[in-house]
Amino acid sequence: MSDAQVVVVGGGIAGLAAAAFLSGAAGGPARARVTVLEASGRVGGKLWGGEVGGVRVDLGAESVLARRPEAVELARAVGLAEELEPPTTAKAAIWTRGALRPLPGGQVMGVPGDLEALAASGVLTAEGLERARNERATEVGADVAIGRYVADRLGREVVDRLVEPLLGGVYAGRADEISLRAAVPQLLPIARGGGSLVEGVHELASRPQVVGTPVFQGLRGGLGTLPEAVAAACVKAGVDLRTDTPVKELRRTPDGWRVTAGGEVLTADAVVLAVPAPAAARLLRADAPAAAVELDTVEYAGMALVTLAFRRDDLAEPPVGSGFLVPPVDGRRIKASTFSSNKWGWLERSAPDAFLLRTSLGRHREDEVLELPDEELVARSLADLEEAIGLTARPYDTFVSRFAAGLPQYPVGHLDRVARVRAAAEAVGALALCGAAYDGVGIPACIGSAAAAAAAIDKLLTPATGEASTERTMGA
Repeated sequence: MSDAQVVVVGGGIAGLAAAAFLSGAAGGPARARVTVLEASGRVGGKLWGGEVGGVRVDLGAESVLARRPEAVELARAVGLAEELEPPTTAKAAIWTRGALRPLPGGQVMGVPGDLEALAASGVLTAEGLERARNERATEVGADVAIGRYVADRLGREVVDRLVEPLLGGVYAGRADEISLRAAVPQLLPIARGGGSLVEGVHELASRPQVVGTPVFQGLRGGLGTLPEAVAAACVKAGVDLRTDTPVKELRRTPDGWRVTAGGEVLTADAVVLAVPAPAAARLLRADAPAAAVELDTVEYAGMALVTLAFRRDDLAEPPVGSGFLVPPVDGRRIKASTFSSNKWGWLERSAPDAFLLRTSLGRHREDEVLELPDEELVARSLADLEEAIGLTARPYDTFVSRFAAGLPQYPVGHLDRVARVRAAAEAVGALALCGAAYDGVGIPACIGSAAAAAAAIDKLLTPATGEASTERTMGA
């Protein structure tokens, strides 16, 4: 192992992954001595679990996109291969126009590729469906807001009742502001190709996938076990992992970095910043002001998750399917609900007499939701659930998870902003950034971002440690 010292600021999944790649905890040789500094009392960030009604559940993110491999590979590398388990059911619905309607197949992030399936779902009105059948040509430049583009091509209803609820589940944002290039890049060649958008999406959605590969994966015991396992592997590999240690100041020195944290001054040959954009901006303001200015422009959406535990005997009929999405245009209180006990076989097996579900509330520029007391968020959730699925039972336990700066927004021009941030960081030297603010908000994207940051740091440190300069892949 090299004698180089790397400080990772942030103990969310991106910071833990970067530490694992650099320390050898995710496989491969150790590249440096690593210290992780986490401001809060626990690691994992938005991945965490706990008990509700005596049942272990996820209180944050609950699944990963399995067809992007980074998260699954990291889980396997830290000993969780046998715990991987896909959802039992993926039959989701959309609560719109006064009824639960099946989420139409053949779509990509709400953009339809099968108009017959769309018609059968009943999600759109007859007028909205007719407008979708009559595409209008639209030119696309370097980037465009996905909502505005789809509205021009297929009509406003497709955006309001399909794209908005699906994008809302990922970004808690607004389709008319979210970048097509950054959020759904696979649609950009179709948009620029000049042909039918619906036909292009149909071809994209019809491509054969890897046989036997599920779209999503979870972990028995909840996805919150992933950061716990990565942290344990890091500690075993020699990582100095510190919680309750906020970083007060970060300053460049002739030999590396000086990090002031927890009443102590640490020195480092290189630093990985794996914190939200506002925190990164604060720490970089003195030595990388150009990066700080750009990071200050990143906006976040706040959201809350309400987990409800019911006794099965109290339910007239258990809900069916994996849950439902709610278009903002319908004016409901919640934006989605997941029927956790239906979706995850491990959860149903661990608590056969209970039924757990959760709702989500809040999106970009609706942070006032987070100021409401828990009791009000629970009441709003129950009111909508009663109207949507006829649920009249009262939960025997509840838990509210709040994420004040939960999801970074990816507006038009986001990728150009990220490029400017990274160029400014590279100019300072011995510095890498990773996490949800840059390359994607999903867990695999955050882990991929961490792998890239670790590889960049490794490349910077290689000449200084006297090792041969070779191209290496940092990954699980």
